[in-house]
Amino acid sequence: MCGIVGYIGFRQAADICIAGLRHLEYRGYDSAGIAVIAEDGQLDVRKVVGKLAVLGELLEQQPLIGSTSIGHTRWATHGKPSVQNSHPHLSCDGRIAVVHNGIIENYQELRTQLEAEGHTFISQTDTEVMPHLVEKYYEGDLRAAVCQAVADLQGAFAFGVICADNPGQMVAVRRFSPLVVGIGEGENYIASDMGAIRKETDKVYVIADDELALLMPDSIELTDLDLNPIQREVFVIPWPADAAEKAGHKHFMHKEIHEQPEAMHACLAGRLSDPDKSIVLEGLNMTEAEIKSLRKVVLTACGTAYNAGLVGRFIMENLARVPSEADLAAELRARDPVVLDNTLCIVISQSGETADTLVALRDMQEKGAKILSVLNVVDSSIARESDGVVYIQAGPEIGVASTKAYTLQILTLELIALHFAEVRGTASAEQLRELKAALLQMPEHARVLLEREEDVKAIAAKHYEKPNALYLGRGINLPSAMEGALKMKEISYIHAEGYSAGEMKHGPIALIEPSCFTMAIAVAGEVYDKMIGNIMEIKARSGPVIAVADDGDEQIPVTGVDAEADPDDVASQPNDMIWVPPVPELVSPITVAIPLQLLAYHMADMRGEHIDQPRNLAKTVTVE
Repeated sequence: MCGIVGYIGFRQAADICIAGLRHLEYRGYDSAGIAVIAEDGQLDVRKVVGKLAVLGELLEQQPLIGSTSIGHTRWATHGKPSVQNSHPHLSCDGRIAVVHNGIIENYQELRTQLEAEGHTFISQTDTEVMPHLVEKYYEGDLRAAVCQAVADLQGAFAFGVICADNPGQMVAVRRFSPLVVGIGEGENYIASDMGAIRKETDKVYVIADDELALLMPDSIELTDLDLNPIQREVFVIPWPADAAEKAGHKHFMHKEIHEQPEAMHACLAGRLSDPDKSIVLEGLNMTEAEIKSLRKVVLTACGTAYNAGLVGRFIMENLARVPSEADLAAELRARDPVVLDNTLCIVISQSGETADTLVALRDMQEKGAKILSVLNVVDSSIARESDGVVYIQAGPEIGVASTKAYTLQILTLELIALHFAEVRGTASAEQLRELKAALLQMPEHARVLLEREEDVKAIAAKHYEKPNALYLGRGINLPSAMEGALKMKEISYIHAEGYSAGEMKHGPIALIEPSCFTMAIAVAGEVYDKMIGNIMEIKARSGPVIAVADDGDEQIPVTGVDAEADPDDVASQPNDMIWVPPVPELVSPITVAIPLQLLAYHMADMRGEHIDQPRNLAKTVTVE
């Protein structure tokens, strides 16, 4: 959740660090700070509670001058947001500074031990044990001291460390938390996210667990924790430097919703070009024999990616006829799942760094499952630990509320399920062709849906002041209801629940009243008639309905309307309609998602909320 940036070179380091931290604001944070080795050989630190704009104002009043610096944005885990608890943290002598992402699990034990040895702590954080440990072991060699300190730690971490006695060095090390080293000319960088330093360089080393980097202006040395040299290929960041800019949109979320047509093209490119041709999935790393012998598929993820996994479970069973489950990654290990021979675990994550998902992956791998990951970020931790990876090709997603990654995760899972069905012979040629043709039309359908944005915005204007919402779906669009409700609550703070419409009579119907709008997903398919009945139940209780239906549907607009009712009664009003292009039911979650994203966005905007940085949330959850 926190963000790290570091610079060593010949320019003013604080300027580069704060610019990099601005590219990490989407991760969520409550405080920020920067430490610089100043020209007088001292460590100079500025820290604030609040946004980077506050830190920027402080730096204008009290500049930091020096060419070696580390910076940090903190999301509180141990200790409330405060200047004392914000990073960087210092050693007792003020000569060593540390920034940290992750959680040190044994920090209480270490703190007690260090205090007994005479060290003084000024914060409540777990991180502060690290500069004191480095100070304890430091005998002139910063890298060796960091290695000794890390040997004492339990937990997850990515550290950046500088020492005033070694102004031409910076040390970075990681375990379970993401970290990259940027490669420049006469200058080098560290960051917790490639996007933080993409404007400075497109070449990085991706650091693996228990690896350490020693950075100097003209060189980078990679080693393990025993200081054995490591050779690593340079990774070239595949997206342009301006990919993380808003490009005229008010918010990143809005920009990313509008990027979906092009992103869908990228996802399909080289994989599906013609409905009469087979799907090609580079990186799948599964033979036809392995696909045919599958006995079970387990899909696991967190948040929005989990909702995509629920769609994947449905299509995997429906098309490939493999018994399938979808589990929240945080819960998968707790139930100790039975892993049969020839079990495939499909791990879904935008970042490839989600802590709970990574733990679930390792647990399933230990039980003997083959791991296939559906990811966006190349060469992430999950990618490196998987047997196969299929990338969704969404490009950078900055907004905390996932949009284009969700639709592309579903699109990618559709491709995988169709490929499995082809290999296993579990779907007819006619059905396969119809679904392939529908997927090829998705970029154009997305463009059409975006052209209808003003219609969605008008509906948002009618309902954005309501405090509650109920999202209903059935079958393959139950996950659509769950994802629509998640988007609404994430950024607008309207209380929204995603439910199976079949469960209406088992509790949720008690919520229906004029101040609670219901989003009913009623596209054509096997559950269409049942959704009609559910809409009638809602209208009979004076509940306002927004319905998602196929273009040309004449029944849904007037379903439940009572022409004889009081004209001021909601039951007498036609339903608010969001129209989507007709597609086969098995691919409809993709088209349904876009207007639900737009509705949540515009309601949040009308309520004046911080859409790209919703309260208490972070883009990538890198601690359990």
